[in-house]
Amino acid sequence: MRIGIDLGGTKIAIVALDETGSRLFEKRVPTPRNDYHGTISALCHLVEAAESFTALQGSVGIGMPGSLSPRTGLVQNANSTWLNDKPFGSDLEAALGRPVQLANDANCFTLSEATDGAAAQYDNVFGVILGTGCGGALVRKRQLINGPRNIAGEWGHVPLPWMEREEYPGRKCWCGQSGCLETFLSGPAIALDHQAHHGEQLTAEQIHARTLEGDPNALASLARHSSRLARGLAMIINIFDPDMIVLGGGLSKMPHLYDQLPDLIAPFLFSDDRTVRISPPHHGDDSGVRGAAWLWNSDRPVSRTG
Repeated sequence: MRIGIDLGGTKIAIVALDETGSRLFEKRVPTPRNDYHGTISALCHLVEAAESFTALQGSVGIGMPGSLSPRTGLVQNANSTWLNDKPFGSDLEAALGRPVQLANDANCFTLSEATDGAAAQYDNVFGVILGTGCGGALVRKRQLINGPRNIAGEWGHVPLPWMEREEYPGRKCWCGQSGCLETFLSGPAIALDHQAHHGEQLTAEQIHARTLEGDPNALASLARHSSRLARGLAMIINIFDPDMIVLGGGLSKMPHLYDQLPDLIAPFLFSDDRTVRISPPHHGDDSGVRGAAWLWNSDRPVSRTG
């Protein structure tokens, strides 16, 4: 049995899978916000609940905000700030009395879709989270690519490529740089762009709803977003050359992306083959928690800091 946990800022989800990926147990509870020890306790209680219900002991994988620094073993870059600079991995292993695999939530999403999801038949997969942020991850033959700093796939914090004059230099990002892809591609970024161009305060979801009614301002805002997303993905294709790109997060539910992006990406590819495969997630909102379970998906697990 593989146990996967998706540790979010507002909720914690757990799933237990058998060797075929079938669901044996699932549950969701609120996250103990701003409570480090309470978070560890909640995770332990969920594992105990899963194992009590199934009468089995399982491996434990956790998708988390941020990641563990390979240098210090401490949490870095988590928007659940009460985890930052804490020895979360070792503390959790001590509390559970067993090894634990941890990975960034975008890594778990991508691993899920590459293992038994939309990209299961492909070797090289790039997974994207488009929501309140802009995450990404790389998988090669169902193994995460992490890198020595544990930041592989963090495309949200590189500059928007092939910037147009009105886009330069871009807004300041929370990471301290300007013009990061996250400041152009996330849900809040769409809302800010729409307000700047059209003077309306709308969420990305509201803007999308207006496009279905033919609203020209909303259509223009999403056209700018599609152009920027296409350029960002073209950069990834030129570097990693994935067989498949899987989009996740709230914005991945906008169907126009799958119709428009391949043609928008094509002019920027450094190849005579302009074929681009882009898919929504097969497992939808469950991909993150399933991917956490699949962190133990091979004869040798991924690195604990992966």
